Amino acid sequence: MTNIVIDTNVLLSVLYSNRGASYKLLSMIHSEKFKINISTTLVYEYEEILKLKSKLGTSYVDAILDYICLIGKKNSIFYLWRPKLKDMDDDFLLELAVKSNSIIVTLNGKDFKPASEFGLKVMTPKEFLQHIGEIS
Repeated sequence: MTNIVIDTNVLLSVLYSNRGASYKLLSMIHSEKFKINISTTLVYEYEEILKLKSKLGTSYVDAILDYICLIGKKNSIFYLWRPKLKDMDDDFLLELAVKSNSIIVTLNGKDFKPASEFGLKVMTPKEFLQHIGEIS
C-alpha cells in the first residue's frame, strides 16, 4: 500500500469544487490503494485553514477532519532539521513524509523540491491518481 501525505491546499480545493482530481482523491481516502498519514501538527493546520477559508461551515469541516483522523495513520514528528523548505510552514509536512515514507500530494510541487533529497516523490492529485491507476 502506498503511503501519502496530503497538503492542506488539496483539501482546501475540495471545499471549493466537487469535481477534479482533488475531490476524487478525497473521496477515495478509505481505499486500500493508499494510506493517508497524519500528525497532530498537520491536523491542526487542516482545521485552522479549512475553517478559516471554507464557506461550507465548521460542521462540514469537522466531519471531514473526524474521518481523516479515524482512518489516517498517526505519526509523531520531532522537527529535527528545520528549516529545509522555502516556506518554513511546510517543513513539518516534509518531516511527516520522511517519517512515514510517503508521497507528498500537493498543488504546489515547486515548494517541495528538496523532498527529492530524501528520496520522496511529490505529485499533484491528478499525478497520484494516475500513479495508482485510478485515472489515465
